[in-house]
Amino acid sequence: MTRLLRSKKILVGLSLSVAFGIVAIAGPLLAPYNPNTSVSTTLSTPMPPSAAHWLGTTQVQQDVFSQLLVGGRSTILVSLIAGLAATALAVLFGVTAGYFGGGADDLLSMLANIFLVLPALPLLIVIFGFLGRGADPNDVVIGVIISVSGWAYGARQLRAQTLSMRSRDFVDSARIIGEKSWRIMTFEILPNLVPIVATSFLFTVIYGVGTYTALSFLGVISTSHWSWGTMLYWAQSAQAAQQVHLEWWWFLPPGLAVGLFGTGLALLNFGIDEFVNPRLRSGTGGVSGRRARRAGLPRRPQLGLTPVLPASARRAS
Repeated sequence: MTRLLRSKKILVGLSLSVAFGIVAIAGPLLAPYNPNTSVSTTLSTPMPPSAAHWLGTTQVQQDVFSQLLVGGRSTILVSLIAGLAATALAVLFGVTAGYFGGGADDLLSMLANIFLVLPALPLLIVIFGFLGRGADPNDVVIGVIISVSGWAYGARQLRAQTLSMRSRDFVDSARIIGEKSWRIMTFEILPNLVPIVATSFLFTVIYGVGTYTALSFLGVISTSHWSWGTMLYWAQSAQAAQQVHLEWWWFLPPGLAVGLFGTGLALLNFGIDEFVNPRLRSGTGGVSGRRARRAGLPRRPQLGLTPVLPASARRAS
């Protein structure tokens, strides 16, 4: 754990993720204005950032900073629910298919392949079209629906790893002593798949953020339900980016928020990958750049060779 927290990617990613988590929890409480309330009934031009409105106002004089804080809760909540639900489906289908093999493997693999080739965004637009655009959509329902299109890739990864583990000695020992299949999958195989499960979760959360933002921006989700995508929808509707005086304060903050939140999750994922696979820590086979320079190793080693620190350098470290 100490070595994990020494990774710069982990520290930066964790800091960004925690910061946005605080926004999701406390954002609506910290918002200085109601995001639906016009602070002025006489002005019809978006006002730039000022002391009274840190991120300016919209065309109808709504506070952009308040919309950003309130919309952050919905965006992050939906993405987390989508990540959890998609990861649960990936574990269920992937581990089950890999462990049992045979007809069950063929059936579940075919189902995963179908969802892999289906275009996710059009599929979700059709599903939400049937559900209708409610005035106050449920974030949990939205997250679960988005997860339906995001579980297949993680399931294939888990299936491949389970196939390689089901014939290991510890799995055979569990079968010999009479352990049930569900217990072997849960307590013998799944603990060894934790890094892959964590990676699947982080990537599906990123997928959930992008998908929910896209659906809100396209107006598929109710435009009265505040999220970062809804802010972009209203900015585009008012042509904030096409005005003579660019109204950047209207569309840039939600766009940056989506990008930074996704970046934080991606850095966490890369840090976990490097922790699990030391060869990914640098181009020198798991040796940090500073240690490689001190040991006199080449900056770009020959392809196919794994540089190794001299014994004296290893003892010094």
